[in-house]
Amino acid sequence: MPFRQNEILAAGSRAPAIEGLAASGPVLVVFFKITCPVCQFTLPFLNRIQQAGTLPVFGISQNGAADTREFVEEFSVEYPVLLDPEDANFPAGNAYGISTVPSLFLIGQDGKIERAIEGWSRKEMEWLGARSGATVIRQGENVPEWKAG
Repeated sequence: MPFRQNEILAAGSRAPAIEGLAASGPVLVVFFKITCPVCQFTLPFLNRIQQAGTLPVFGISQNGAADTREFVEEFSVEYPVLLDPEDANFPAGNAYGISTVPSLFLIGQDGKIERAIEGWSRKEMEWLGARSGATVIRQGENVPEWKAG
């Protein structure tokens, strides 16, 4: 049987429930793996969105608890992080149809996905910053336009 890549949930889709996430929208949900260099690059920028206080950010780690704790500490992640464990076959990641990380989902007040973002996109991060009132990319920071997840 040929490999079939998941199809990421698109804007307008109802956001599946995630165990342990009781926040109502708007909320930004970010799937990541600790070994992913693009995740390591992206996640600290999301602290700036969290710090603005208008758009809660929740990380969803696809690694074990101990490794995730080390990662959160090393990369100074300031928002709550939940687990989507491999030993349970990534239930949240599969529900959202992710096949790459980082994958970000902006979930609106109505529980629907407003935006789905795969990988690093400067344009999308600036849009999220404007949406949340945060300066995500600061003057003088040399960041790429795009990086695949």
